[in-house]
Amino acid sequence: MARFPLSTMSNLIDVSVRYDLAESTCPALRVDEIIDPAELAALTLGYGTSPGDADLRALVAADTGVRPEQVLVTTGAAGAMALLALDRSPGRVLVVGPCFPPASTVPAGLGAEVDVVSGRFDDGYRLPVDAVADRLTDTTRLVSLASPQNPAGVRYTDDELAALLAAVTERAAPDAIVLVDETYRASTYGATPVPPSAATLSPRVVTCSSLSKAHGAPGLRLGWLTCTDPEPYERLRNAKFVTALSSARIDEVLGAAVLRRQRELLAPRAALLTRTLATLSSWVDTMPVDLVRPDGGALCCVRLSPERIPDGAVPAFYARLAELDTRVEPGGTFGEADRVFRLGFGNLPEADFAEALSRLGDAVRAATTAAA
Repeated sequence: MARFPLSTMSNLIDVSVRYDLAESTCPALRVDEIIDPAELAALTLGYGTSPGDADLRALVAADTGVRPEQVLVTTGAAGAMALLALDRSPGRVLVVGPCFPPASTVPAGLGAEVDVVSGRFDDGYRLPVDAVADRLTDTTRLVSLASPQNPAGVRYTDDELAALLAAVTERAAPDAIVLVDETYRASTYGATPVPPSAATLSPRVVTCSSLSKAHGAPGLRLGWLTCTDPEPYERLRNAKFVTALSSARIDEVLGAAVLRRQRELLAPRAALLTRTLATLSSWVDTMPVDLVRPDGGALCCVRLSPERIPDGAVPAFYARLAELDTRVEPGGTFGEADRVFRLGFGNLPEADFAEALSRLGDAVRAATTAAA
């Protein structure tokens, strides 16, 4: 019988701390920021359709460059990933790491053989195309990656994605679909425009995304996938129907309202991330830590210096953080060493973020002292 391993990430929503640097979202939206609540009074709460609300799919299609009938509304991006895992299992799945844990644990729980090929901190988590190509087989049915990546916020270049797609389609994986998780695509810094979606790169590419991270609406549990090949699209739509029937109508209405106003909603979040990333970069310069600078998203990877803090002192870092009612997400969650941790810089108010970094510095110093 398939089993899903216990996920420690559930603590992110189940257990609160005062200074949460593990969270990877932008500030949460309020309903009255996106719609007049009175407009919801007349909403009927019947079933929606299995593909999802037509207006919502048209908005996603316009943003990603596909047609509305190539968009499937899902329960967050995680719901889209689960549908792909259902469609591709049993079989072999290749996941590019470090990664959002369900990218590997859900296919494994459904009976797939999962290969994880990880980028390296010292290489800036660039896409390891050659290593991925070497692990492809004629039974590989899904290749899964995120861009920008979770946990590091690294966006893969067009050339990297093209090389990966060529390896999949031209070499040893004739039946594989490439899933590109674009959950952080719309989360940019300053005036940087939102980059194009990978949705139109190939019929072999499926993308997924949601309103949870960049837009600050994780409570809607609303996401989508794009699929330009009608055959797998229909399988995925049917899989959604037999597992969930349709999405929640109220989520779809509110989600469409968010997307209609996304330019004005994303702009202040991009400005905030620019400021907090600058604050973080200045903090890093004063600490025995290393940073992989992110390209997008409210998250990044920081590493306790291997030269200053040996492995045996890493537990002292996390113990001191807990005493300070502060947390980051350990690298082990994502398949990394725990001296690497994911740090979110978009969720806290700026004054709280500064205090959180001060407490984080205290924990780093505790680890340095323990190493002495």
